[in-house]
Amino acid sequence: MERVLPRAEWVKTLPQAIVGSCVLLLDHEDRILLLRYAEGQPSAGTWGLPGGMLDHGEDPLSAAQRELHEETGIVLDHPPRFLGYDHRADVKGTGPVIDFFFYGGTLAAGQTISRSPEHDKNGLFTLNELPTTPLTSHPPTLTALHTAARSGTVVCLREGQPL
Repeated sequence: MERVLPRAEWVKTLPQAIVGSCVLLLDHEDRILLLRYAEGQPSAGTWGLPGGMLDHGEDPLSAAQRELHEETGIVLDHPPRFLGYDHRADVKGTGPVIDFFFYGGTLAAGQTISRSPEHDKNGLFTLNELPTTPLTSHPPTLTALHTAARSGTVVCLREGQPL
């Protein structure tokens, strides 16, 4: 007869993953808002979407809104729309990461960005500028998210590449 583990023990045998949540914002020229990580940060000098890891008990949508506000000072007047997810098997030796992506809409003309101390710059980037920009994500990831935002679709990514 096969031994059945008590639920608490069985749960400990399941795969663990870090979960993050990011927000894509575009301007009226279809450029993507990116933030550059400041010196002393793990990804210093690279550009990425506003976002971060979920707090204990937090859901991806709430985390996206919280991180957007913490990193840019922006509070959306509507819930961001789900854009997709990316599953990466191992990120910098920490194991699996699942990132959820949301579309926050179009930035208002002249929108002020109030960066958090973890970032030292913000900028708006065209899709053509992505290959020559040091990014935390692969250019195909941001291109797929941009396409999903504009087309109203959802994208599933594996290792930053559309499936």
